[in-house]
Amino acid sequence: MTAYATTGTLLALSLLAGSAVAPRPVAPEPTPLAAAPRLVAYDSCAAALAGLRAAATAAVGPWGFGPGWRTGMAFDGALPADAAARPEAAPPGGARAADGAAPEHSTTNSHEPGADEPDLVKTDGRRIVVVSQGVLRVVDPATRKVTGQLDLSAGDAERRWWPESNLLLHGDRALVLVRRGAPEVLPATERPADPGRPAAPEGPRLLLVDLAGRPTVVGTYRIEGNLLDARQTGATARVVVRTQPRLSFPYDERRTDAERTAANRAVIAKAGLDAWLPRYDWTADGVPHTGRVGCDRLSRPATGTGTALLTVLSFDLAAGRLGDGDPVTVASDADTVYGTADSLYLAGGGGAGWRDGWGGMPRPGPERTDIYQFDTAGPGRPRYVGAGSVPGTLLNQYALSQWQGHLRVATTRSGSPSGTSESAVYVLARRGDRLTETGRVAGLGRGERIFSVRFLGGTGYVVTFRQTDPLYALDLTDPAAPGRTGELKINGWSAYLHPVPGDRLLGVGQEADDRGRAQGLQVSLFDVHDPARPARLARHHLPGNGSVAEFDPHAFLFDPATGLVALPLHTGGVRLLTVTERGITDVGAVAASRGAVSRSLLVDGRLWTVADDGLAVADPATARGLAWLPWT
Repeated sequence: MTAYATTGTLLALSLLAGSAVAPRPVAPEPTPLAAAPRLVAYDSCAAALAGLRAAATAAVGPWGFGPGWRTGMAFDGALPADAAARPEAAPPGGARAADGAAPEHSTTNSHEPGADEPDLVKTDGRRIVVVSQGVLRVVDPATRKVTGQLDLSAGDAERRWWPESNLLLHGDRALVLVRRGAPEVLPATERPADPGRPAAPEGPRLLLVDLAGRPTVVGTYRIEGNLLDARQTGATARVVVRTQPRLSFPYDERRTDAERTAANRAVIAKAGLDAWLPRYDWTADGVPHTGRVGCDRLSRPATGTGTALLTVLSFDLAAGRLGDGDPVTVASDADTVYGTADSLYLAGGGGAGWRDGWGGMPRPGPERTDIYQFDTAGPGRPRYVGAGSVPGTLLNQYALSQWQGHLRVATTRSGSPSGTSESAVYVLARRGDRLTETGRVAGLGRGERIFSVRFLGGTGYVVTFRQTDPLYALDLTDPAAPGRTGELKINGWSAYLHPVPGDRLLGVGQEADDRGRAQGLQVSLFDVHDPARPARLARHHLPGNGSVAEFDPHAFLFDPATGLVALPLHTGGVRLLTVTERGITDVGAVAASRGAVSRSLLVDGRLWTVADDGLAVADPATARGLAWLPWT
């Protein structure tokens, strides 16, 4: 089977080979970082409870734990059994090529090779699997027919309110990840009655679906909390969940702040472990099971929190069941997941005195990002290996990059020593169980913040913006002396950066006027073969428009063999461009849908676009529509 080249393949095509490197400026003397948040396992459940209470007591104030805090967590009915989702009558899905080989096909635009990311559509070349508004559909790209359908919403008339769902795919198994707040798959009147069974936790739901014949749910799982993200390496899927403690704080406006804080601390002092440790519920062979993360699976950093827990679950998609997820839990907080073929990183801002974003709510503690690294080279439960901390906050997972044993981290500090916002890239290496700094490039974009980052081997690119768009080129080949090599200033900004062959970089974002006001979608082609002098070779501007690819890289499609770029537009349809080493050509628009288009993929030389109301097939060379498969 031959697949279209993806991000991992492009590393060999792009900026890693033979680029001239300009002399580096002398690296500034690093300032001390906060102590790395080392993880320590609790000796007993009593010690775990005491630690969680102490951390929560230190963090609580008169209004609870601060902005966004939810007082307690709701519970609903029992998790449905394996037969909960009802397969609709349909012929078997999964068309096979005549010789048994899968046709050429694109894959999800993931950050790192070997670490697939969940998305609302997946293909293996033989089948296209889409989950939309509570329904999973299997499409045969050869016959252009829907060959299987699974109603996850149990016929709910309000499917459009079905929570966000994504997929991971391995062979004949699909793992559907439904975010928090999903209704029960089976109506309550059709669920087996079991008055003695405890209520299942409200939280993300996982459904393991067998695609070999009619799509059928063969396993279910649910855990308290909110789904952060997931990564898949081989047959192993690792799912990261964030949980807040179930604490209901009293409110009395007649009390002073000190009295309200004291009352909240009294609630914490009486809370048991059940308030923190997440419960989960799963089915296997039609038999329901329940469990709770054990104290032996919980670890804490020295600067741990009692306001949130992070749990990493591991599932074997080649098996016919999900099991209990083999959970590992950290008493800390994070909002970013970054994965490679052998590591999983959880990263998030820690604490008060700084503001989240431009003019956001004050948050406690120094403005920093805590990072936890897990070894995921083998199947099964990940192994914690180290933690570190850097000043500033992350934009997204693309601000993290593991390369040759080092982790590069790009952050923005809104209250830097210079008195204004500025950004930096830190290079970390693992020493024992600590991620320690070996070098940094500071002083990027003073008065601005990071809008996009891309690391490609020993080179890094950072875009900052306020009124103009500086594109900084960084030499990171020496982890002890990284440096800035070049800078390009243009109007507008690039919100997503993607490597293309020939030492080129493609930026997708917005044009802007001289005052920094957005003027519509802008695609820029940069020549970065000389790190000292990055230059823009071409641009394509669509006034008054935008693309979901600006903030969701999964919506971006690039085929290095033909130079095809597909961008879903806010105004509808998909814009097709052809990118060469010298320029950008507008191919045209694919507009066969009345609904919003969110994704594009290639199968056997045909372009498939995914919309709310169906799939469209087009010729990628001409943008001519070939077929339309409406959802029914």
